[in-house]
Amino acid sequence: MRVVYRHFKAVLKSWERLFQEASDFATEVGRENLISISHSADHSEDISE
Repeated sequence: MRVVYRHFKAVLKSWERLFQEASDFATEVGRENLISISHSADHSEDISE
């Protein structure tokens, strides 16, 4: 068994698209294998798709 992580960065993506990618990854990994999800923001709301 090995641990895999994924970093989702929103330079030109909407928050909705970014969070959808993260939730898709979590679904792929499976609830029983997911360690955690965290989120951080720089308070910039000027993100466009």
